[in-house]
Amino acid sequence: MTVSVDSTTSTTSTTSTTAATSTSAAAENQLASVSTAPAGEAEALRPHAEHAFAAELAALAAQDDRPRPARWRLSPWAVATYLLGGTLPDGTVISPKYVGPRRIVEVAVTTLATDRALLLLGVPGTAKTWVSEHLAAAVSGDSTLLVQGTAGTPEEAIRYGWNYAQLLAHGPSRDALVPSPVMRAMSEGMTARVEELTRIPADVQDTLITILSEKTLPIPELGQEVQAVRGFNLIATANNRDRGVNDLSSALRRRFNTVILPLPESADAEVDIVARRVDQIGRSLDLPSGPEGIDEIRRVVTVFRELRDGVTADGRTKVKSPSGTLSTAEAISVVTNGLALAAHFGDGVLRPGDVAAGILGAVVRDPAADRVIWQEYLEAVVRERDGWKDFYRACREVSA
Repeated sequence: MTVSVDSTTSTTSTTSTTAATSTSAAAENQLASVSTAPAGEAEALRPHAEHAFAAELAALAAQDDRPRPARWRLSPWAVATYLLGGTLPDGTVISPKYVGPRRIVEVAVTTLATDRALLLLGVPGTAKTWVSEHLAAAVSGDSTLLVQGTAGTPEEAIRYGWNYAQLLAHGPSRDALVPSPVMRAMSEGMTARVEELTRIPADVQDTLITILSEKTLPIPELGQEVQAVRGFNLIATANNRDRGVNDLSSALRRRFNTVILPLPESADAEVDIVARRVDQIGRSLDLPSGPEGIDEIRRVVTVFRELRDGVTADGRTKVKSPSGTLSTAEAISVVTNGLALAAHFGDGVLRPGDVAAGILGAVVRDPAADRVIWQEYLEAVVRERDGWKDFYRACREVSA
């Protein structure tokens, strides 16, 4: 018996009741691109993408006259514009969510419009989860159909579970069945997400093979199956550095189109990414922001890139690389923490002393080997660099 839930997509409004225009100063500090959100999201520390950027999604939908795949909220062109940013004909500015090669985003979006699943692969901190969330928000209007991969992720997280009270009282039935996010996405023609796929045990990973190849999910206890309706697809993320943890089988890997997200190509691009995300996070936390902090952001990015690449920016001095990844995401964390220090224990201006401790914590993961590498970098590079004396003294103080 085949059970096919082919209901039409519910037109869930991504913009709820608009807050009063006479908002307080705290509300004025919200992102310019953020429109109103449901009551539960209004004060959320990190609203889901479809709520945080509801105004942009609505503006794109209103002016999007291109063909849309079944059950997509936007056309592939509009989804790519949402991620990469741009200006619409009516003057609406769409902020970039991903700063990187346009072709990467186009390939990722096009994959979701086919029957192939999408695997976003890259080193930690290359915005795989961020891109995954925004793709799901733009395509389906819902980024919450998520399976978080860990070493303890059970098969039920991908297939389905049971309400044991109902199961004991009435036996196996559809009422007792608890659908997974993947099953819901199949039934509703939406986009499901699986984070950290290679952290999931291999036998649980293989649960996806039938789903991705046959587009069905058998329910042997009921003698039924759920068939995916048009619009369903799946985005998975995995880290390059997780090789050897739970490598994907060749059978499963063939079901994915793999897109590799690179580290930012240039220091300027990475500075731009860090500045944008820190500004977004800072506004949500009521932290100060301004051009005064851009010098420290550039300094953090320079340190991370040089240690990551094993050579200084001018190519003249080779340095040893520590064990950590020193990704863009970690740079964002260091600067955000520095802003909090400046706001609560300083004058609100980001200075070398505010970021020094965060850099030390990011670089020195192995107390023995990494500390030596950091000290050598401080003495050979930072100490001799013009305009970095304050930064050198701050780093020496926290490293002592």
